[in-house]
Amino acid sequence: MLGKRVTQCFVAVLAALALGSAQAQTEISFYYPVAVGGPITKIIDGYAADFEKDNPGIKVKPIYSGTYQESIVKALTAHKSGTPPVTSVLLSTDMYTLIDEDAIVAFDDVATSAEDKAWIKSFYPAFMANSQTGGKTWGIPFQRSTIVLYWNKELFKEAGLDPNRAPANWKEMLEYAQKLTKRDASGNTVQWGVQVPSSGFPYWLFQGFTTTNGVELMNATGTETHYDHPAVIEALQFWVDLSRKDKVMAPGVIEWGTTPKDFFEKKAAMIWTTTGNLTNVKNNAKFDFGVAMLPANKRRGSPTGGGNFSIYKKSTPAQQQAALKFIKWVTSPERAAQWGMDTGYVAVRPDAWETPKMKDYVKGFPVAAVARDQLQYSVAELSTHENQRVTKVLNDGLQAALTGAKTPEQAMKDAQREAERILRPYKK
Repeated sequence: MLGKRVTQCFVAVLAALALGSAQAQTEISFYYPVAVGGPITKIIDGYAADFEKDNPGIKVKPIYSGTYQESIVKALTAHKSGTPPVTSVLLSTDMYTLIDEDAIVAFDDVATSAEDKAWIKSFYPAFMANSQTGGKTWGIPFQRSTIVLYWNKELFKEAGLDPNRAPANWKEMLEYAQKLTKRDASGNTVQWGVQVPSSGFPYWLFQGFTTTNGVELMNATGTETHYDHPAVIEALQFWVDLSRKDKVMAPGVIEWGTTPKDFFEKKAAMIWTTTGNLTNVKNNAKFDFGVAMLPANKRRGSPTGGGNFSIYKKSTPAQQQAALKFIKWVTSPERAAQWGMDTGYVAVRPDAWETPKMKDYVKGFPVAAVARDQLQYSVAELSTHENQRVTKVLNDGLQAALTGAKTPEQAMKDAQREAERILRPYKK
């Protein structure tokens, strides 16, 4: 009888311990935007499972929240209703919006140890330009990118161009594009020389032109835009002329999502798109291709792009610490390197490029390092207070110019006037 009672007590103790363990588990809800091709969700699910094995007290719950634009709306709606995610990956440019909504905490307030501070300093400075403001760090770089030029080496050869040399500047890109544009007997274009998409993220692709023309679209505090600067108008005129005057690019609005496919199908000999498409191009292009920094005009350069991790203010201190642990784990040098190899995004810290696996990868696939090498010339992506509205104003202006509804000068002057109106309350 005594033995039976001891056994019952022992079972009860085990049950209590198991219950305590279950109750002690901290869950991290994690909004993740699926906005690019490839088996990204499988990779993220794999990270969550691997992290949980290493950290049995923490459960990571990825929630796939659609495009970047859909994800910021969902995150802010959840924040206002009192049930925000614990962490998310959103566009780095949403930083001011998240701060203004009082939705996120500064990493400096949760990552307080000497080791944590060293970790914050371990990322490329170019990526931190959209991650820090007011002396605090609000985002941690994860899936970050620059714009690069991809070219079809076979089509270059056919056109009498050196297949191993990309255009170095705007003038050369136009000359190459003229040689690469093909028309049939009826005068219909069957192959465009160059394709720069103007849907999805037109403002970002436009920054490829403005940056190389030596001008930035906003100030460092997100309170002013420079849409009507003469160098901005000049950059837009060059982009518009590629289709409307020079006829080396398809007229009207070019779709972001179908641009890689047009490249694979040889409808476009050169394209501008994110380095985040690198693995997609590597796996699907049935021809030799090259990758280069964007053609320069007054200087080299590209905006940075992509998503940052944030931690939400309405989560508990335990959840915030668990999220920090996960973010540190997923951005470690080895995992940042693997993420870069699996997706084509730029590994976000220099020491990731020194890992043996990444060194071997770059040795066998040197173009993987192009976006990294472009970082030294890169600038912050367009980001301001009221970022969605201020960016939309620019996007609308760009599309008006590209479709011929307005001249580049009129489009940019109108966009600047509206941006100034939206930003007026944030002027100190």
